[in-house]
Amino acid sequence: MEKGFWYIVGAVILLAAGGWFYMTAGESISPKAVVDGDPVMIGKQKLLTVTFSDEGRGLRHTDIAITQDNRSSVLASNDYPEAGVLQKALSVTIDAAVLKLRDGPAALTLTAVDHSLWKNRTVVTRPAQIDLLPPQIFQLNPTNHINQGGACVLTYRLSEAALLTGVQAGDLFYPGYPTTLAGKPVYAATFALPLDATSGSPQIRILARDQAGNETLSSVPALIKKRKFRSDTMNLTDAFLEKKMPEFQTDIPALRGKTPLETFLYVNTQLRNDNYQTIQSVCRKSEPRQLWQDDFLRMKNAAPMALFGDHRTYFYNGKPAGQSLHTGVDLASLAHSPIEAANNGIVRFAGPLGIYGNTVIVDHGLGVTTLYAHMSAIQVRPDQTVKKGEVVGSSGATGLAGGDHLHFGVAIHGRFVDPREWWDPHWIADNVTAKTAF
Repeated sequence: MEKGFWYIVGAVILLAAGGWFYMTAGESISPKAVVDGDPVMIGKQKLLTVTFSDEGRGLRHTDIAITQDNRSSVLASNDYPEAGVLQKALSVTIDAAVLKLRDGPAALTLTAVDHSLWKNRTVVTRPAQIDLLPPQIFQLNPTNHINQGGACVLTYRLSEAALLTGVQAGDLFYPGYPTTLAGKPVYAATFALPLDATSGSPQIRILARDQAGNETLSSVPALIKKRKFRSDTMNLTDAFLEKKMPEFQTDIPALRGKTPLETFLYVNTQLRNDNYQTIQSVCRKSEPRQLWQDDFLRMKNAAPMALFGDHRTYFYNGKPAGQSLHTGVDLASLAHSPIEAANNGIVRFAGPLGIYGNTVIVDHGLGVTTLYAHMSAIQVRPDQTVKKGEVVGSSGATGLAGGDHLHFGVAIHGRFVDPREWWDPHWIADNVTAKTAF
């Protein structure tokens, strides 16, 4: 009985020792090597990140290598003398010129060895393609006449599929959309020009970046047409401030207790900027196809008040109290006049929007949107499809408006342009239809 007991104790000890051994120095689980992202396409330079890991005693050694034409180059080789390094992310830059790589197939080899007694080894081989030829851009519009503060549509072809393409106008990027022209695949991009644009400023270029990261920039021939924009002044009266500013104080707790003038200064600066950021965010969601047809509708029987590009200086008691740039056209008719959708599209925003009051934003595709502000009532909802001429609401005086009117704006990927171009059938025919004919 006693001998049997000790046999059992010995067996338990052996099993425990064996379990401890296989869980530590004698582990049998191999380490892992995972490439972050897709390393299949490699251009002139590519940043590659590999994550090595081991669930046991940790990593002992790792290697990253690339092989082409039976010639191997080690990109990174690391030793980990002490056990316990359970995970390591390594980033290496593959420079095709330095490594003397050529266009064609290659292979990435990832090697990991752990700290177990057996030195478990994992070798992962991933096929790759070296692509050193950047995409070619074929512009389809040899001349482009663009107004200061206006819009422009470009069409072009690429020699290969693009990971990213569009128009780079100065620091701003406007995406290009795949479409067809005369039955052939092309790209179309619509972009905005600032009010102070001059010949060569901003620099306008078509950008194309392929799957391997190769990039091409092609300068766009453009004739910039100068426009004259108005400047005016507006006197802020106590009656106006006392009527309008409490609305903003109710909506914005931080303004409560502020004077009407202090409230106006905040509304005309911080809130105006916040509202513009919201508009840009809303306009990022645009259908990758043209939804509009022909020219855009203008509000019926309405007289223009403020125009696009008007530079306004506010005065209070004879002293300057801020400035603003008008980014649309104000149209005044009878109070609570019906407001129609300027063209076919999808409602992206419908609700209160700070200085704009009750606002509707309609997406017409390819980054083109229209904005309807200061409305007394809204009759559409977000994601609703609207037809050209369909009523979206009624004019009003909500937001920073002194009287009943419609503030109408046209934006290209959130950047406002002169709406009068889009009302003009001749401009549409010459600058949109003639270039696209989708």
